[in-house]
Amino acid sequence: MARAVPASAPGGAAKPLRIVARVHAAPPEHNAGAEHMLISMLRPLVERGHDVSVWLSRYGKASREYAYRGIKVVPLASRLDFPTAVRRADVLLAHLETVPSTASLARGYGKPLVVVCHNTHRPTFRDAAAGGTALAVYNSQWMEREAELFFAEYPKAIRPAASLIVRPPVFADEYATKPGKVITLINCNPEKGGKVLKALAERMPDQLFLAVKGAYGEQILPDLPNVEVVDHVRGEDMREQVYARTRVLLMPSSYESWGRAGCEALASGIPVVAHPTPGLCESLGEAGIFVDRNDVAGYEAVLRKLLTAAEYRLASKRAKARSAELDPAADLAAWCSAVESVA
Repeated sequence: MARAVPASAPGGAAKPLRIVARVHAAPPEHNAGAEHMLISMLRPLVERGHDVSVWLSRYGKASREYAYRGIKVVPLASRLDFPTAVRRADVLLAHLETVPSTASLARGYGKPLVVVCHNTHRPTFRDAAAGGTALAVYNSQWMEREAELFFAEYPKAIRPAASLIVRPPVFADEYATKPGKVITLINCNPEKGGKVLKALAERMPDQLFLAVKGAYGEQILPDLPNVEVVDHVRGEDMREQVYARTRVLLMPSSYESWGRAGCEALASGIPVVAHPTPGLCESLGEAGIFVDRNDVAGYEAVLRKLLTAAEYRLASKRAKARSAELDPAADLAAWCSAVESVA
């Protein structure tokens, strides 16, 4: 694959940096959108010659250090010396539940901290505002606006020294394929729309559905003849095992700060029918087909309309156009320069 960003950038680091990320879980065992966003952001840093390692804070199946997409991942069970890695680091990076503990280490060892924010919940901004954050990364304009509201509400909170928007990077050529024939939901927990999938499958016995088990949450897996259930799929296998089989992707989520799976589907011209969360409205843009998640009849009407060749061609064309608009190269170039500048 072509480089995501240039090998060097004006004002970038004069020497390779040691970048240490602390996260609770990582692919290929844990394949949620937040983790794949982080991996996609770390890859171009590796391409620019930096030493990047991801240290896990929860126990998983792995017990030895392994490489994923060129990035060194250190499981908690390996019992390697994380404090020593912190002492040697030039930059620390954290997201989700690891931010408070990593921020404490950053302050203790005098290291710059980068916080990647993955949702708009108040604890996300509170943790990033605990003091000492050199760079806060927001995944959307919506998240940036929510952060501004937080700081207006809590004027004593310590703003990060700098902030940047990096939309969850999707390298389209790693996902693009010829769409298939089924209607798909990825992660069948109630918040992502498991009940909607079940209701639609019952209303549309003539249509095949694919239910992909998610990385977290209770899974609603319909026991119906027109629904195929598949286990949790690794990120690198999504193209062949999911998108190559999918004609339409469902995203009736109650909450999405962005919605990476939808953007992955757009790369193949797969229409996405989604609940209009602020994040999905921003990520899918004019390519999104928005229906309230409580309107199952509305979802059915849209899906039946997309069964016609003419309607599908138009929706697919919009999907591919939006995928092109979401090319991550510029965001990633700015991201790498920002990380290099805090060291």
